[in-house]
Amino acid sequence: QVQLVESGGGLVQAGDSLRLSCAALGRTFSMYSAGWFRQAPGKEREFVAGISRNGGYTAYADSVKGRFTISRDNAKNSVYLEMINLKPEDAADYYCAALMRTYPPEDPRQYTDWGQGTQVTVSP
Repeated sequence: QVQLVESGGGLVQAGDSLRLSCAALGRTFSMYSAGWFRQAPGKEREFVAGISRNGGYTAYADSVKGRFTISRDNAKNSVYLEMINLKPEDAADYYCAALMRTYPPEDPRQYTDWGQGTQVTVSP
């Protein structure tokens, strides 16, 4: 298993930007693909973005394409989510997840390791 710790959430206004970080502790993170998920109150956890082990493949939910960018630095055992032009509907708790697989699935049930989450609030 790998321990994941997210940071970077906060309160912003619509149109602002935020960068979320996820630090992996424990095993070699380059063995894991990773994903970012979010969950708003009363809603199910949803896929936001995913990245392959070596960072060569990325995937995004349609709702964030063109605004969010996922990246990773395996030398720093970290994954990032750059978010621009934030909208009120982006407000949620954001979670980093990982699994020992080459490519990141969109189904959260397939992930084996999760962070504690970081809250993103977007005011109109």
